[in-house]
Amino acid sequence: MPTPPETALLESRALRDSVIERTDVLDKVKILAMLPDGVHVTTRIVAAYFEVGEEAIKSLAKRHREEFQSNGMHTLRGPDLQVFERSNLDLSDSSYPQGRAHLTLYPRRAVLNIAMLLRDSDIARRVRMYLLDVEAQARSGQESGAGRLPLEQILTERLLEGPIGNRLDAVESRLADVGSALRELTPWLARMSARLDGMDQRLDAHGRVICAMSERLCDLGEDMKEVRRDVARLKVAVEPGRAVRGKGRRRR
Repeated sequence: MPTPPETALLESRALRDSVIERTDVLDKVKILAMLPDGVHVTTRIVAAYFEVGEEAIKSLAKRHREEFQSNGMHTLRGPDLQVFERSNLDLSDSSYPQGRAHLTLYPRRAVLNIAMLLRDSDIARRVRMYLLDVEAQARSGQESGAGRLPLEQILTERLLEGPIGNRLDAVESRLADVGSALRELTPWLARMSARLDGMDQRLDAHGRVICAMSERLCDLGEDMKEVRRDVARLKVAVEPGRAVRGKGRRRR
């Protein structure tokens, strides 16, 4: 299982870019046999160095093509390929079939790049660990009068020195602008808060008035019921008198 520093190296391109010049660590772990030009190796040589199949290297190159190309991986075709084969491959590896359509070449930087990304290779893992140790020793040697820094701290500082650090600086700058804007909004927010408090107080007053009106209407409702009962009693009392006066008129 990869250690935390090794995992950081596997996952962070910024960290890989910061140590890509340390190509000397390749030969510290295992001698890398170069082509006669002393600069390049083929996919077959890379696979043999890491003790994996050629398909593993091709698959990794396909997934990280842009990164590998930025570190020198390139493909020869046509006349360039013919010239290179005559100068290098015919002399270095007679088992290669002639007449190939293209040939991918890797300089030492690209091979180190592969070592920092290839997971299923003990050689690649040893290169990564050696690379991290060398970086830690070099960094600790730069600290005058100070003890050796933890590797995690060294890797963190490396990350902050690269593009990630630049992005963090930009974020911090924008956060400072946000803080300034919020400070400018503070008086306005205070005024809005005061107005909202005033509205709450007025709404509370209106609520109390409405409650009082509701209670008064309830009282009026009871009064109206009482009036209706009184009117009904009066009607009952008046009806017999009307009936007697009506009989007297009929007798006359």
